[in-house]
Amino acid sequence: MMLFRLCFLAIILCFSSCFVKKSTLEQADKPLFRDPIFDGAADPVVIFNTKTQKWLMFYTNRRANASDLDGVTWVHGTRIGIAESINGAKWNYLDTANIKYRDADYTHWAPEVIAHEGLYHMYLTYVPGIFKDWQHPRYILHLTSANLLDWKFESKLQLAKDKVIDACVFPLPEGGWRMWYNNENDGKSVYYADSKDLYNWTDKGKALATRGEGPKVFKWKDKYWMVVDMWRGLGIYASTDLITWKKQKENILEKPGTGVDDGVIGGHPDVVVRGDKAYVFYFTHPGKTPENKGKDTYEQRRSSIQVAELKYENGIITCDRNAPVYLNLNLNKP
Repeated sequence: MMLFRLCFLAIILCFSSCFVKKSTLEQADKPLFRDPIFDGAADPVVIFNTKTQKWLMFYTNRRANASDLDGVTWVHGTRIGIAESINGAKWNYLDTANIKYRDADYTHWAPEVIAHEGLYHMYLTYVPGIFKDWQHPRYILHLTSANLLDWKFESKLQLAKDKVIDACVFPLPEGGWRMWYNNENDGKSVYYADSKDLYNWTDKGKALATRGEGPKVFKWKDKYWMVVDMWRGLGIYASTDLITWKKQKENILEKPGTGVDDGVIGGHPDVVVRGDKAYVFYFTHPGKTPENKGKDTYEQRRSSIQVAELKYENGIITCDRNAPVYLNLNLNKP
């Protein structure tokens, strides 16, 4: 009888511990995540795995710790990394995405991952090779998965040009979907395309005439927002119809922070909205400080993923990157 009581108590304590982890806030790590393989994590996108009940972070990986790679070769030649978390505050490396579309030499960049009717869709920037410079084709692939690990090739999207990157996909209020992406052949401006089914896309032309990449669209505080990496922090645009966008005056994540690996501009984000709260996941190159301008060593190449909470007041989005983030993505569901 005593042994039964002890076992029962152990089960109760274990259940209680799991419940606490899933129902309470936890202070997020600073930095949030570093890739243990190449130390080059960038361009994060966060999604919930309904089967495992865990959060996954997909990210571009760069070969920051590799030696004897000329030019920007180190930014090429890698697959998409995946990290895993119970609540979004603590992350561990999981694997690389098994994307079944690979040439002999290839590069996977900047994934967008969404869920729809029991299936996951990825829109992946694909570079058909490993190159020393930026002057080469890149395009966006559509892939699908039932488990977020193994990805089936569906199509190469026919968009504005043959040098397009950084897809973002968002549902339209009247039905269907809209994709925003970076058209590098048109001054790195943001273009868009529409689809009724996530498989067939019609290009619609320019969405923003400004230079920028990594657009991310989300709905929060009864408005649509687009965050764009402008290489001087993140530009913030507001819209009521997903067509006309008005930029707010101040960028976020432009001024360096004081936290570990956060003393430089923030780049290429994802935004996760949970109820009335919104969190921006972004990456930094900690070694790219003014005093290191012109240097190209491991310290300038390595990158870290960070998270900060967005704030909204009088129609303006702000972000205090130095404030501790207490986070649980399992709470306050939209």
